[in-house]
Amino acid sequence: MATPTPSDAAIGQQPATGSIRLVVASIGVLLLLAALDQTIVSTALPTIVADLGGLDHLSWVVTAYILASTVAAPLYGKLGDLYGRRLMVFISVGLFLTGSTLCGIAGSMEFLIASRALQGLGGGGLFVLALSVVGDVISPRDRGKVQGVFAAVFSLSSVLGPLLGGWFVEAFSWHWIFFINLPLGALAVAGFAASFAPKGKRASHRIDWLGAIALSLALASLTLVTSLGGRSLPWDSVQALGLIALCVVSLTSFVLIERRAAEPILPLSLFTQNVFVMTSLIGFVSGASLFGAVTFLPLYLQIAKGITPTISGLTLVPMTLGIVIAANIAGRYMGRTGRYRLLPMAGTILIMLGAMLLSTIKAETSTLLFGAYIAALGLGLGCIFPVVTTAVQNAVPREQLGTATAAGVMFRQIGGSLAVAVFGAMFAARMAASLGADAARLGGEIGPQLIARLPQDKRDEVATAIVYAIHPIFWIVAGMAVVAFVFALMLREVQLTSRIAPKGE
Repeated sequence: MATPTPSDAAIGQQPATGSIRLVVASIGVLLLLAALDQTIVSTALPTIVADLGGLDHLSWVVTAYILASTVAAPLYGKLGDLYGRRLMVFISVGLFLTGSTLCGIAGSMEFLIASRALQGLGGGGLFVLALSVVGDVISPRDRGKVQGVFAAVFSLSSVLGPLLGGWFVEAFSWHWIFFINLPLGALAVAGFAASFAPKGKRASHRIDWLGAIALSLALASLTLVTSLGGRSLPWDSVQALGLIALCVVSLTSFVLIERRAAEPILPLSLFTQNVFVMTSLIGFVSGASLFGAVTFLPLYLQIAKGITPTISGLTLVPMTLGIVIAANIAGRYMGRTGRYRLLPMAGTILIMLGAMLLSTIKAETSTLLFGAYIAALGLGLGCIFPVVTTAVQNAVPREQLGTATAAGVMFRQIGGSLAVAVFGAMFAARMAASLGADAARLGGEIGPQLIARLPQDKRDEVATAIVYAIHPIFWIVAGMAVVAFVFALMLREVQLTSRIAPKGE
């Protein structure tokens, strides 16, 4: 056993006897709530605007949550390592449920946006802490099974969120999109509190506030420019260029600060470890693939194929099933063999295959064939998601478990944000080129309601333009998968153990 360091005296925690299933179930519910709130408001936005007004600020209802959760995630990872994940779960749940309450009673768009930011500060912690808690209570060999389920929960929320949002608006009111979090969140945190007990060890620590500020500024500027660039902010505008400059300066400052920090928020030593670097790069590609597919495939289904938003959500279920099936198989494989290196290789090949097949879709492509294509993509993602977290948690020192887990989440989020921004710009440019003069007449507001009012020949023209615009997205995803396959070949395999290492080991 290694000699304990000062950080080894940080608050630890352990599950109460026989309560691991309750820990996992409780934290899984909290993860589901946090993930759902990224997408559940999308179908309710028209109703919210009709009630509160503030059409000009519409996009901020979504952006505020994503921005706050992205910035908060790495901070929770480090603070969880220093002060214990039990305490940080309570803080993140408290912020999330307080934000949910304020969102539900919001009487203005500005108040709703501020409440969504508070909700995101809590939700960002739940993303990281859910994965980190698994590392505290389950051995590396068995973590893949649970983290595979969590990955499926996250991907399912991308499809389920808009469906639930629409149902709540129709059956109750948009306020219940947020109020439903309160009883479920309270029940889950009660189960967690009863089953995840603190060891009671405490120590003083020096918080790397300068590093935290620099990293937060870098992530905030990157998230803002990728969320708003090309839409609310032209790419060549002073605001967009200023955000890019702020990101570069903040990131440079962050690296310089971390070199001197006593307890860095994201230790640069992690970037010298093969497993951390390779899994982060593979996670970046998987995040880009998931968010790229989830963002643009509904446009193809609703506009090119002319199906309703509800049916389009159901049509994407094969991708989620693929993730669930592959993640379960991957978890069992890791549990039985203690190995994982072959899984990202298989996953990247399946992502490449699925993306290449999706680059051939047309308006006439059958639902069965489309389902097979996205199932292949889902199988690839399912092979990767459990591995990138399990492998890095197994390779880093126990006192860095939360920090490394948070960094992995951060790279997946960044991959998704950049992919949506780049793919969105490409999609819009190719749509405009394909539609020509009609693009200006449609005003860029192409949706199912507008398409339904067009004559059949114009519908066919728009459908052709959608197909033309979406194909390059999946060519790029396939190319990225090839690069990720090379990273998988370079990934070092550290045998997964069947026990939980104590701090300092």
